[in-house]
Amino acid sequence: MKNKLILIFSLLVSITVVSQENKQRFSLKEAIIFALENNRTSKNAQRDIEAAKQQKWETTATGLPQIDASIGYQNFLKQQVSLIPAEFFGGNPGEFSEVTFGTKQSVNAVATLNQKIFDGSYLVGLQAAKVFLEISKNAKVKTDLGVRKSVINAYGNVLLAEQSILILERNKAVLKNNLNDLTKIYENGLEEEESVEQLQITLSGVESALKNTLRLKTLAYQMLNITLGLDVYNNTVVTDSLENLSLKNMSLDLIESDANVENTVDYLIAENNKKSKELLLKLEKSKALPTLNTFVNGGYQGYDDSFNFTSKNQKWFGSSLFGVSMDIPVFSSLGRSAATQRAKINLAKSEDDFIETEQRLKLQIASSKSDYQFAIEDYDNKKQNLNLAERIEQKNQIKFFEGIVSSFDLRQAQIQLYSSQQEFLQAMLDVINKKAELETVLNTINN
Repeated sequence: MKNKLILIFSLLVSITVVSQENKQRFSLKEAIIFALENNRTSKNAQRDIEAAKQQKWETTATGLPQIDASIGYQNFLKQQVSLIPAEFFGGNPGEFSEVTFGTKQSVNAVATLNQKIFDGSYLVGLQAAKVFLEISKNAKVKTDLGVRKSVINAYGNVLLAEQSILILERNKAVLKNNLNDLTKIYENGLEEEESVEQLQITLSGVESALKNTLRLKTLAYQMLNITLGLDVYNNTVVTDSLENLSLKNMSLDLIESDANVENTVDYLIAENNKKSKELLLKLEKSKALPTLNTFVNGGYQGYDDSFNFTSKNQKWFGSSLFGVSMDIPVFSSLGRSAATQRAKINLAKSEDDFIETEQRLKLQIASSKSDYQFAIEDYDNKKQNLNLAERIEQKNQIKFFEGIVSSFDLRQAQIQLYSSQQEFLQAMLDVINKKAELETVLNTINN
């Protein structure tokens, strides 16, 4: 029996150790770093950069020497017959002789080297591939900024749920004690039943809020896991606290700093879009230019009436050819002109979009700074309100048990306290989220 108890205890300890090892603990900074490496959207953005690099080389390679080779084998199951005037062979005029030319079987092998000498669209293509790579890199930066902001929001929601549960559980415990005390007083005939019912209503509301917050906590952790790039049911633990993070994220320097719109990723993306439209216009214009290409090839042919091409006595006949070709666009029924005009229109649209983006970013930065400053100010205000609400609730609780105020007054003070608690939690979260939003607009990714 003793050995069985030891075995069971050992199993329980091992299970506890394994469950502890499976937990992944993250501070907010660690969560951001982890997400930038493992978030699925971020990984795909990195893959887009790698694909853009390959596309750049693919475009470059089209202007470099291209070598093609071919091997062919022919076997005439029935050779073609040609008719030749019989008089060529001493026959009668007007008559024809049936002649078969060539051998029944043949093999040929040819290698061709092609090289572009001039092609305007190729030059534009090289520039476009470079711009496309820049677009992919800027898209990765924007993706990382979005992932960082999502991690901060998800992490903050987890902390909000955790802190809300602690406060609600504390409120529930206080209300239960008050209700027990009040019930005893009521049973002794020193208090009205209505007072007990008022506390029961308040306790019921707190218990309902607690159950809902426990469900929201589970969802908040699952959202954080998805944002981090983990399995939705991963056992994740957060190590930062909501209040400490909110205090760390209060920085007036960020509000007072000069914002350079040209450094924001949205500005760079709009600039890339304008460049791409400029290149499309150049591409349409380049189609009116001639293209110049050259080639050289060489090959061998073998002929026989039977398949003896592997024999060392087989005769092979070599040939080689060099050539240059120029294609000159002459007339396209104004098709190229229409395409060029369409490209000009799209360029004009992108230039207006670029100016619009620049102005919108200036407004967005100013708005984000204002929201962040308000969040800091609101934090101080909500903290003061919470302190006042706590004192008011404590005073009303003392007065109630002394018979000075009614149960209705006590309930109003309690509701005011609970509301102030949630408002203060939200104010702390707003400081964190509004700073993250401002940093995203300013293209600041420092953790």
